[in-house]
Amino acid sequence: MSKPTIPETMKAMVLTGHGDVDKLVYQDMDTPKPERGQVLVKVTATAKNNTDRKAREGLYPTRDKGDVTSFAMGGEPTLTFPRIQGADVVGRVVAVGEGVDESRLGERSLLDFNIYADDRRDINLTPDYYGHGADGGYAEYIAVPSDQFHHIPNPDLADAELASMGMCSYQTAYHMMTSARVKAGERVLVTGASGGVGTALIQLCRIVGAVPYALSQQSKADELKALGAEAVLDRSDMSQFEEQVKAVTGGAPLDAVMDLAGGEMTNHFIDAMIFDMNSRQDYPRLSIAGASADNVTEIMWTRIYLYQVQIFGVSHGTREEAAQLMDWIRGGQLQPVLHAAFKLSDLHDAERYFVNRGSGYLGKIVIVPDSEWAEHGQPFALAH
Repeated sequence: MSKPTIPETMKAMVLTGHGDVDKLVYQDMDTPKPERGQVLVKVTATAKNNTDRKAREGLYPTRDKGDVTSFAMGGEPTLTFPRIQGADVVGRVVAVGEGVDESRLGERSLLDFNIYADDRRDINLTPDYYGHGADGGYAEYIAVPSDQFHHIPNPDLADAELASMGMCSYQTAYHMMTSARVKAGERVLVTGASGGVGTALIQLCRIVGAVPYALSQQSKADELKALGAEAVLDRSDMSQFEEQVKAVTGGAPLDAVMDLAGGEMTNHFIDAMIFDMNSRQDYPRLSIAGASADNVTEIMWTRIYLYQVQIFGVSHGTREEAAQLMDWIRGGQLQPVLHAAFKLSDLHDAERYFVNRGSGYLGKIVIVPDSEWAEHGQPFALAH
């Protein structure tokens, strides 16, 4: 195919420092050029993730709760300013760097958002990602590694829908499950079930044969059951949570919990796994990949070690897991859960909407460059 004309500058939403949405500035930037092993992508859609907000506000402390900081698993912080956020990028290859075959030109693909420290496929010890340690997709163009931009030709998936299936949510969800050895037939609680990671977990449980139970608002029960949840437990009343679990499982304990909440809820989740140890086939397992309820939890360690509760901290997954997820997307086993699309220039509105989302919210918000809005964003614009 003929090579498209690439402009010298592009529109981007640039994060200029830690703070509120006023730190996001819509401006012109130099269009990146692909280096060796990279492709240049014309962005058509980028999913919004909660990590965008948390990184902007500096909400990743690991020692003092009040720290304003970003995570730095490899040692030094990699979030520097200015930075273009946005991890789950979909678009078309418009140029290739040295060593990349030109046959890739024109491909519609989805980014594996990780910045990997090495070539290992089975482990990712120092996670970082595009939109944090390198510029992401809240722009008209992005340069990324060719081998991490996975071709997804499926004509039944619109670009915005494909972005809603991005790896930041789906790979995190899958790594929560693989870490906790989730198996066919097991009863698995999914907290934060209406968000991106939660809806991914429900689908992934069904793919591997596990039985997902969602913790959410009852107003979302029908949609979550349609997605694959066996039952929806009411998060508004945790005082009788163990009884809620017994009512939907026939009196059996949960085998594992995929938790995005933390805080005081954690003890309730543990209770729901250990009340009948004689009936269990494996240890109680808690995977945690978020702290939306609170970043600090008081737990009796005797409950952990006497009941042999295994706790897994999860942020990002591996190359192997990303490849498996891409295969499932191509094969149609995973379905998009897209809530709405916003223009890139309206990212402030999207951020506020995300923070203040109400009972009707389910799935992902996707950000579309203004220049691509008519084709890739307008059909999924927020209904008022």
